[in-house]
Amino acid sequence: MLALALGALAVFVVFAYFQMPLVWWTIAAALLAWYASVIGDFSFILNISLATALVVVAAVLNLPFIRRKLLTDHILAVYRRILPDMSQTEKEAIDAGTVWWDGDLFSGKPDWDKLLAVPAPRLSAEEQAFLDGPVEELCAMCNDWEITHERQDLPPQVWQFIKDKGFLGMIIPRKFGGLGFSALAHSAVVMKLSTRSSTAAITVMVPNSLGPGELLLHYGTDEQKNHYLPRLAKGLEVPCFALTNPEAGSDAAAIPDRAVVCKGIWQGKEVLGMRVTWDKRYITLGPVATLLGLAFRLYDPEHLIGEKEDLGITCALVPTSTPGVNIGRRHLPLNAAFQNGPNWGKDVFMPLDWIIGGRDYAGKGWMMLMGCLAAGRAISLPTSSVGGAKALTRFTGAYARVRAQFKTPIGRLEGVEEALGRIAAHTYMMDATRVMTAGAVDLGEKPAVLSAIAKYHMTERARACVNDAMDIHGGKGICLGPNNWLGRGYQIAPVAITVEGANILTRTLIIFGQGAIRCHPYVLREMRAAKELEAAEASREFDDAFTSHVGHVISNGVRTLVYGLTRSSFAPVPRNSSAETRHYYRHVSRLSAAFAFLADVSMLAMGGALKRKEKISGRLGDVLSMMYLASATLKRYEDMGRVKADLPLVRWSVRDALYHAQQALDGIFSNFPVKSLATLLRWTIFPLGMSFRPPLDSRNRECAQIALEPGAARDRLTAGMYIPKGETDATGILEAAFAAAIAGEPIDRKLRDARKQGINDPHAVLTAEELVQWQRKEALRKQVIKVDDFPQDFGRAEAAQRISSEKSISVKAA
Repeated sequence: MLALALGALAVFVVFAYFQMPLVWWTIAAALLAWYASVIGDFSFILNISLATALVVVAAVLNLPFIRRKLLTDHILAVYRRILPDMSQTEKEAIDAGTVWWDGDLFSGKPDWDKLLAVPAPRLSAEEQAFLDGPVEELCAMCNDWEITHERQDLPPQVWQFIKDKGFLGMIIPRKFGGLGFSALAHSAVVMKLSTRSSTAAITVMVPNSLGPGELLLHYGTDEQKNHYLPRLAKGLEVPCFALTNPEAGSDAAAIPDRAVVCKGIWQGKEVLGMRVTWDKRYITLGPVATLLGLAFRLYDPEHLIGEKEDLGITCALVPTSTPGVNIGRRHLPLNAAFQNGPNWGKDVFMPLDWIIGGRDYAGKGWMMLMGCLAAGRAISLPTSSVGGAKALTRFTGAYARVRAQFKTPIGRLEGVEEALGRIAAHTYMMDATRVMTAGAVDLGEKPAVLSAIAKYHMTERARACVNDAMDIHGGKGICLGPNNWLGRGYQIAPVAITVEGANILTRTLIIFGQGAIRCHPYVLREMRAAKELEAAEASREFDDAFTSHVGHVISNGVRTLVYGLTRSSFAPVPRNSSAETRHYYRHVSRLSAAFAFLADVSMLAMGGALKRKEKISGRLGDVLSMMYLASATLKRYEDMGRVKADLPLVRWSVRDALYHAQQALDGIFSNFPVKSLATLLRWTIFPLGMSFRPPLDSRNRECAQIALEPGAARDRLTAGMYIPKGETDATGILEAAFAAAIAGEPIDRKLRDARKQGINDPHAVLTAEELVQWQRKEALRKQVIKVDDFPQDFGRAEAAQRISSEKSISVKAA
């Protein structure tokens, strides 16, 4: 009997591990039953009873029509009663976008070979030329202090350059006069601009993200496309998109802005239109926009265009010159200079033709917005965050090498080294995520969940990086002025955290909340069978999804336990993985199985209440996010050719992600509402204890060294950013001082040795050539550590007078 029990256990583990079909389970059960009857010396009646029971169970489980009648139809009836109704906006949000690598991570069995087979995205020659030409030139034109302090806006010549060179039409196809760039190129342009001027980056980013251009491309009528897209591409129209209402911020679907379908006079004729009332705020480019994208809820009380009265959220294009459109004054978001402000209107009459997509798309605005956001959110804010992190890595590393305290460069002090190492490693992971996510968009994906992960974690890591950089710079960082390359980035960091879905909302509601339904292999099928299908079709679909789901849960649970007991030894890895990273693939595979199992158990234990358990949902989202970030990091290492010099960055980043995923799991166990189940989950997922540890100090030191040393590794890490040519501004001087400090280190050692011998005069120690080199290094060093001071008005009067003179000269020239 012991052998029988062990055999049954072995069969269960092996069959569950490999998720064997039901028929194999049935055959194995029959053989075990036969063996039990042989060794148990059962009576004839007992044998017959056992065989009959086995046949009945086998028939119920293996014959779908019997299984449905006796089992799954009853489960479906219960499921329909307990499943809460979903609003139309919730359905549209869940249906938005596509599932890509997130589906693999949710399955518990990520196919690494499939991921690594995806070609690394590459810029075309034309896209690279644009980066090397107009983008480089635009960066050189931007003086961030002038923009943010003196003008609070881009200079007129910069605005004109942006329009003339097609920056506002990067996503618009060439047939409409746009640049027709890939998502990777769009990302590369915004990233490079972000390393120089956040104002310029945001100004370019917004028209190419969620807004009139994107909506027109996907949903506009031919007439709308032919009229507006060429004008947008040439900069003849400056677009904005107005969604946020004072009463509906994160809950954007609840906007109270409304329109009523009616007849009215337009251009001397009576036409079918709508009277729109709205109140919007936080609208980027709103104060200078000529074309307003507007979201509102459309009502048709007289049934002029259909049977429904509440048609739903609708999007329209409104020229800002339309009578009744009020463009408000400017907001001042944390001293940022990008154009942002409110707008409103009351009972403004508009033809129905102004609805994006025409009358057929009345009430489909939320679907349109969610579809575009799924891709657009993957580019804009993640990319600008990566640009900021690259600039922080390069410039903070340079400053830490130039600035000396206690007779040593501060970058050699372990406390500074720790912060600098984090910045460098975060930058590697962030850039890997940027490239992989943009590449997914170029493959035709609209990765709704992955874009939310990218937005949340890139902006949060950018905030962590700028905090670390501020700690390193100290007093240099807190004194604003032309010589401060850090302060404005530090101030503006919360803006990225807040927009396009506040990060708290994104983490606690979207990443797992949307992913649990959208990315799970079976949940959405079960929900649709329960709510959207009828009779026999619903029965068949639910039966297939539910039985597959049960097998999925059992398999992931067993594999989770096996991986935990063997410390991931049997977890899948890519066929051609390198020895340096193979164990990381195993650990992420183990986490994937554990996450999939835990997600299913959580949904079963808490049901609809899980939606309200935002802390647990947020931690589940953290686990999914860490797996995605680690995947992107590992793929980046492969795509770059396994450069050994980059391994410290890979190791720190992946190890940090694994540790944070483990901490999130621990937080779930500690707060799981069913304590006995929490204990069982902990033993299943971590049977030998929690083994992931934070990155080692030695690895952190290696990451910091990359930022502190000139060379190929530092250049790869900061590739794609703008590096000033010459010494005309603070960062150009910093680059020169960095090179001079390194070249002058032998001279510094020579002077220190001389001072130990009582010789303090550099002229008595150095050759003429060394003296010139040392004096240049010292002059640059002093410029780098200098901070700004101002008259009582902080120079505003002088700046205003200069700007006024420039305008007068411009008017005379015109």
